[in-house]
Amino acid sequence: MHSSILVKSLCDKIGISEAQLARDIGQTPQNFNKKLKRDTLDFDEYKAIADVLGVTFEQALTLPNGEKIRISSKDKA
Repeated sequence: MHSSILVKSLCDKIGISEAQLARDIGQTPQNFNKKLKRDTLDFDEYKAIADVLGVTFEQALTLPNGEKIRISSKDKA
């Protein structure tokens, strides 16, 4: 899923505008919009979004045996 679709869906569900989210994570709405269009949000930005919105962001790698190794926004970086 592209970051723009993910963030738009999240904002709709939480009830916050993308512009307000951008300001809340310390970015200008213009810069944030460019990153969404280019699909260039990094893990730290996803962590910031999760922190601001009170949700958890996770990434996972799945081993051949089905075991998942997860990185979560709740993990200490």
